[in-house]
Amino acid sequence: MPAPGPVLIHIVTEKGKGYPPAEAAPDKMHGVVKFDPNTGKQFKSKSPTLSYTQYFAESLIKEAEEDSKIVAIHAAMGGGTGLNYFQKRFPERCFDVGIAEQHAVTFAAGLAAEGLKPFCAIYSSFLQRGYDQVVHDVDLQKLPVRFALDRAGLVGADGPTHCGAFDITYMACLPNMIVMAPSDEAELMHMVATAAAIDDRPCCFRFPRGNGIGVALPPNNKGTPLEIGKGRVIMEGTRVAILGYGSIVQTCIKAANSLRAHDIFVTVADARFCKPLDRELVRTLAEQHEILVTVEEGSVGGFGSHVSHFLSLNGLLDGHLKLRSMVLPDRYIDHGSPQDQIEEAGLSTRHIAATVLSLMGRPKEALQLK
Repeated sequence: MPAPGPVLIHIVTEKGKGYPPAEAAPDKMHGVVKFDPNTGKQFKSKSPTLSYTQYFAESLIKEAEEDSKIVAIHAAMGGGTGLNYFQKRFPERCFDVGIAEQHAVTFAAGLAAEGLKPFCAIYSSFLQRGYDQVVHDVDLQKLPVRFALDRAGLVGADGPTHCGAFDITYMACLPNMIVMAPSDEAELMHMVATAAAIDDRPCCFRFPRGNGIGVALPPNNKGTPLEIGKGRVIMEGTRVAILGYGSIVQTCIKAANSLRAHDIFVTVADARFCKPLDRELVRTLAEQHEILVTVEEGSVGGFGSHVSHFLSLNGLLDGHLKLRSMVLPDRYIDHGSPQDQIEEAGLSTRHIAATVLSLMGRPKEALQLK
């Protein structure tokens, strides 16, 4: 018999029901890699470096020790964002708003409006839930909220639901937003310091899941503010330039080194900023090279699109320059190891080197790369 009105079915579930190791640890068993089914113990390789999340947390604590206006916000993700460390150091300056990213963003906007310096730490894919608030409550008001976008790019065992593919595109299109990405853990610390120093508009910086690469860190783990909208050249070469954005810069360096075996010496640059774009750097790379390849671990419409837009508007595509933008494919990539996902996405060392060889008219050599 049809119900006379709306019907609410309330089902009380228990996470991991039927599997004791999961029942015993409801906050675990996320992004599961290979594990022992009898014990639930996951086989995770040990790393000599900390995670990018931990480097972010340490750097933010250092900034907060010198600036009492810095506060931190997360949406029921203290452990995931590293703000549990911040909370232990500054319990009165860390706010868990629950699973409510929209509220986290607007709450941060309110704090910024009152003169505080909020760092809103949210996974890249989770900020999609609060995008309307980012646009209307933060960017339109030009409030200095600092967004720390964790899990940017491919996320391995976390799978397609947590893949941070779209943040470059959806943040860099906003008129007042400063958008940056570090190429390593030291650069991340510098960008935390940069974000703390920006107090006239919103900004964001993205960083990946996983561990740092082992570069030397700033003294006392405290970064130095970067010049806004300025990238850097890492390697000098001729004819070919690779312009990377974010942690994929390390893969660009490996690709450039592999091309030396083919007598190709590549310029590699770290963009640092997507917005404002380092126009002087992009112009120099375009004018002094025959080939320019941009590389990012993000969707179409991101960093490469901003570079292409600048080049086309300024007539830099009207001559000899060959331009290619390497981005994530226009589809979702399923669970897998980070290495397998990068390979499937076509952003591995081999893929970047093959792109350069093909553009130089050496397709046979490109096909022989392994």
